[in-house]
Amino acid sequence: MTKMMPSLVMIAVTAALMGCNQSEAQDPKVTINKNPYPSTYQALPSKKTIIKNATVLTGTGEKIENADLIIIDGKISAVGQNLVADDATVVDAKGKWVTPGIIDVHSHLGVYPSPNAESHNDGNEMTNPVTAEVWAEHSVWPQDPGFNRAREGGVTTMQILPGSANLIGGRGVTLKNVPSESMQGMKFPDAPYGLKMACGENPKSLYGSRNEPPMTRMGNMAGYRQAFIEATEYKRAWDKYEADYAAGKNAVAPKRDLTLDTLQGVLEGEILIHNHCYKAEEMVMMIDLGKEFNYHSGTFHHAIEAYKIADTLAENGNCAAMWPDWWGFKLEAYDMVLENVAIVDAVKNSCAVVHSDSPVTIQRLNQESAKIMHNANANGFNYTEEQVISWITTNAAKSLGIADKTGSLEVGKNADVVIWNVNPFSVYAKAEQVFIDGAKVFDDKDARYQAQSDFLLGQE
Repeated sequence: MTKMMPSLVMIAVTAALMGCNQSEAQDPKVTINKNPYPSTYQALPSKKTIIKNATVLTGTGEKIENADLIIIDGKISAVGQNLVADDATVVDAKGKWVTPGIIDVHSHLGVYPSPNAESHNDGNEMTNPVTAEVWAEHSVWPQDPGFNRAREGGVTTMQILPGSANLIGGRGVTLKNVPSESMQGMKFPDAPYGLKMACGENPKSLYGSRNEPPMTRMGNMAGYRQAFIEATEYKRAWDKYEADYAAGKNAVAPKRDLTLDTLQGVLEGEILIHNHCYKAEEMVMMIDLGKEFNYHSGTFHHAIEAYKIADTLAENGNCAAMWPDWWGFKLEAYDMVLENVAIVDAVKNSCAVVHSDSPVTIQRLNQESAKIMHNANANGFNYTEEQVISWITTNAAKSLGIADKTGSLEVGKNADVVIWNVNPFSVYAKAEQVFIDGAKVFDDKDARYQAQSDFLLGQE
């Protein structure tokens, strides 16, 4: 009996050690579907097409006279002079102008649609200063007649944003401006989400009038900071869960939170900031807020005082999306100059954008840009059409994170193209034909390409 004891002890010790080294069986890994409402967009049928003899503005600062453009399989195949494309449909654009499709980075079509009725006012979730959990796409009414009117004005892509009542108002969505029965059928594939934020008067006035925070601009800043403190802790918890699970531990996933899912996406660089912000000092604070929490402060919308900090915006890589001449409708919109866009654009590495924020203005963003060019050139600037077109094409695409796909007439990019009857910056300019991914979606002389909303059928 005594001779067996050491063996029994050894077995017991060995078994104990084996038990310590064995990992607990892991539960199935918890993952979050970051795209639960995926795009179902399918490009309409397109033909091999050559547009000939046009004045072409490429969106890259180039103007080519008597130029041709070839579209194959929905992509730009070639741009230049004296091009040949066998078996292609020929569009003679002699005397006409060709540009990239217009991109509006700030629209509320579909969430504040026409007709404007209380039951359709779905753009502002005015129930909490931070509503990062809401997504504009869940309010989009694709039958809004405004989409058709915008297409007739040459708009091929747009970002639909929530309103600006809240500090953090929710996600925006980028859409291709095609007729569709669903939001998903318009959704731009693989475009990053945007997050709408708002500075200044809107949030502090709304919640202050309810005797709730924020009531002041310092309350605004505290609200942003608290939200991102919570998002930082949420991200840390998920990062730990991922690391522990990868190490073989049976880790417990953090409790899911829709608000913090979105803010975590910002911290991870997957969701781009779009910030309604008028005043120079507030834009600078929002840049610092991004640095405090290690995310990029993105695009400033409206940006009435952007001209005061043009150097800072360019240095930090911020786009500024502006109007040509809206100002004075509230105090924070008072310190405006008509050269605002031009002053921002004049700085090296800048990103000046012209936006609409209006169902009417979106129909003529080309002429809104022309007003800026006229005012700027009357006051010492020397802007040309080939430069100005970038404000509603290339720079807008950069703001939305889709410049690798659209925004300029470069080989390999989506064939989002507009043929104008005259110089697009003329008061007489009209979009005659519009193509999205090489498919004709509007023709002012062919009713087959003049989509009408179901809502308008039977109405005079």
